[in-house]
Amino acid sequence: MKLRVKIWLERDGKVFGDGAADLLERVRRLGSLRRAALELGMSYAQAWQLVRDLESRLGFPLLERRVGGRGGGGSGLTPAAVSLLERYRAFRRESQDFVEDSFRRHLASTFGDYQVIPPGQRNPR
Repeated sequence: MKLRVKIWLERDGKVFGDGAADLLERVRRLGSLRRAALELGMSYAQAWQLVRDLESRLGFPLLERRVGGRGGGGSGLTPAAVSLLERYRAFRRESQDFVEDSFRRHLASTFGDYQVIPPGQRNPR
């Protein structure tokens, strides 16, 4: 038996979750939305649209854009984006720990009689 948990923030629909956090982490590390998108296997247009949607739903800018030039352009996170990312990551870790602890406590007594069926095998009747 294996536990899977998805957590995201909502306000009239999904606002922020692991995918958005991952994109912002990469922008912070790489200094570029284009490079972050490339690492994630998404197009720059998709990443840019995601950022615009997030900014619209959240009500504040996430990226500080630097126009190209001699050193090239790039993107960095706004202070509000850094704060959101750090608070989301802390909340996410704490939530994951809580759910995993609860699952471990209940695993044997609640789910112990369930058998995990390997893929491709039929459920015995």
